[in-house]
Amino acid sequence: MQGHLVTFPGSVTDTPTELDRSTIEQAIASGQHFWLDLLGVDADVISVLGADFGFHPLAVEDAEHFGQRPKVDVYDDYVVVVAYGIGGDGTPVEVHCFVGTRFLVTVHRDPVPSLVGSVELVQRHRTDLPQPVMMLHRVLDGLVDGYFPVLATIDEAIDALQDDILHQPSDRQLGDLFVIKRRLILLRRYASEQRDMLASVLAGTQPLPGMTDEAERYFRDLYDHLERLTQSADGYRDLLSSALDTHLSTTSNRLNVVMKQLAIIATVFLPMSFLTGFFGQNFGWMVDHLGGSAVFWIAGVALQVVVAGALLMMFRRMGWLGERTGDQR
Repeated sequence: MQGHLVTFPGSVTDTPTELDRSTIEQAIASGQHFWLDLLGVDADVISVLGADFGFHPLAVEDAEHFGQRPKVDVYDDYVVVVAYGIGGDGTPVEVHCFVGTRFLVTVHRDPVPSLVGSVELVQRHRTDLPQPVMMLHRVLDGLVDGYFPVLATIDEAIDALQDDILHQPSDRQLGDLFVIKRRLILLRRYASEQRDMLASVLAGTQPLPGMTDEAERYFRDLYDHLERLTQSADGYRDLLSSALDTHLSTTSNRLNVVMKQLAIIATVFLPMSFLTGFFGQNFGWMVDHLGGSAVFWIAGVALQVVVAGALLMMFRRMGWLGERTGDQR
């Protein structure tokens, strides 16, 4: 079994080590407070949870089959808390916490950097190992704090996308917007569900073993962090919607500019096509009377240049080709 075992007196490593089952049994029989952090769920871990700790089969089954929502399950003399932190790849990681009056057991499949920080914090204060409920607070606090750097990264990504959209919108940006939005919705869901979970704990409907008035103050502070996370996620979601609207508006405006340019080109060539068609008719009078280089240069070239120039000047005065040269009102 890979993990940490924090006891007093004792030692703990900075990285998960191979745990011996007899060591865990000694910690259970010692009557002292301890924190057991288990990485991975194999047959040995399931056996320790079910046989050595005597946890309810439903609680052990939840730990064996991950994919639970954030929740608090109250049993006879312990409570199971399911929470989510951020893994090394920036995605949510599920953590199951078994809290009793003398122990805290955390189980997770993937490494959670914030748990390592909590282990180091408890290690520095091992001379005065806190109550399990306070160790649970430190675990949950570390899990919640792991969300803030991810949200900061999302904020920077949204700002960069907005700048790119204003400079040159593309289909790739739409894909990035939807990827960020899905990630943000997932983070927001876990934060809001954990906030509601803590609300039920603070309301007393699902009490934690060893909860005191002093410990409750810390959990209320944790609730405030989750509330701030939820509000920040809502704000970033609005920014994403605004960025999407900006992308669609910019794309539409660029399309309108292209269509206007094509309309101007077609309008310029419309009278020129009429002139060339008119003078290209094979009527006898025109063939007999219209000829020579003067007619060619005046009617065939100069007239069309004058018509095209007049149209371009009119379009410019109307503001279709840039700023109007007339009075601005």
